[in-house]
Amino acid sequence: QVQLVESGGGLVQAGGSLRLSCAASGRAFSGYAMGWFRQAPGKEREYVAAISWSGGSTYYRDSEKGRFTISRDNAKNTVYLQMNSLKPKDTAVYFCAAALSARGWPAPISSYDYWGQGTQVTVSS
Repeated sequence: QVQLVESGGGLVQAGGSLRLSCAASGRAFSGYAMGWFRQAPGKEREYVAAISWSGGSTYYRDSEKGRFTISRDNAKNTVYLQMNSLKPKDTAVYFCAAALSARGWPAPISSYDYWGQGTQVTVSS
C-alpha cells in the first residue's frame, strides 16, 4: 500500500505561482512512476504531468509545457509540481497518483494504483 498526501494548494492571482507537494508513505516510493492530475467541477479529470521512477523521463500536457515542472526527491518520498504563470483555467482540484508498473510512457491513467485526496488550486483573474 502507498498513501499519498498532497499539499501546497491555495488561492493565487493570475500570473502567480504555486508549488504542490505529494508526500508518499508505505511501499518503496522510488519504484513508482508518479503523476499529477486535475479535475475542475463538471469536467473530466485531466492528466497534467508525470515523472518516471528515476526522474529521467517526464511528461506534460501540451497546454502546460513551459509553465509546469514536475520533479521528485526519492530521499524525501516526495513529488512536486511547480506551477508558474497560472491562469484561471488552471483552477481545479489537483491529485497525485502512483503507478508501480507504468505500462508505457507516459503511463496511462489505468496504470495508476494509488491516489491522493487532492488539493484545491484556485486562480483568480
